[in-house]
Amino acid sequence: MVKLTKIYTRGGDKGETSLADGARLPKDDARIEAYGTVDEANSVLGVARLSTEGTADTMLSRIQNELFDLGADLATPGDDFTPSEMTLRVTEAQVKRLENEIDEMNDNLAPLNSFILPGGSAASAHVHLARATIRRAERLAITAAREVPINPVAIKYLNRLSDHLFVLARHLNKQGASDVLWVPGATR
Repeated sequence: MVKLTKIYTRGGDKGETSLADGARLPKDDARIEAYGTVDEANSVLGVARLSTEGTADTMLSRIQNELFDLGADLATPGDDFTPSEMTLRVTEAQVKRLENEIDEMNDNLAPLNSFILPGGSAASAHVHLARATIRRAERLAITAAREVPINPVAIKYLNRLSDHLFVLARHLNKQGASDVLWVPGATR
């Protein structure tokens, strides 16, 4: 269990922060940017949950917790991606659960005839914002992976989560009935 007794440490005052092993990196390092962006997406999901209930809220609650685990994974250097009691790593089982939830939600959605615009309902709009933020986190994790070992399952999780959030946003829009459709060239 984590116990925080003091919130500020002054350790980041010179533009650096610590990884899980205590190593210091600049705050704009791609690894730090990736897990910072995961945190940003998690915050957006917290706002989305103000407008969700039932199964959607249960899924988002689980995802929020997993995003903290994902941040810990991205903050842990090394090339051993095996989870342990002391090391949080995203697993294939978590990716598979996202896939199962996507398939279940997608079964009840009408096929898309156009790209959709974020909106329709407050919950859907916030989930779309979280989806776009997760896509940015994925790009940053891929950038970091060019420099240092990053858990490939973490990157897969980010990719699948953005798909999950897209389908969930449609689900929250009355099974897609309230989706806002893109009209190409509508304002020409």
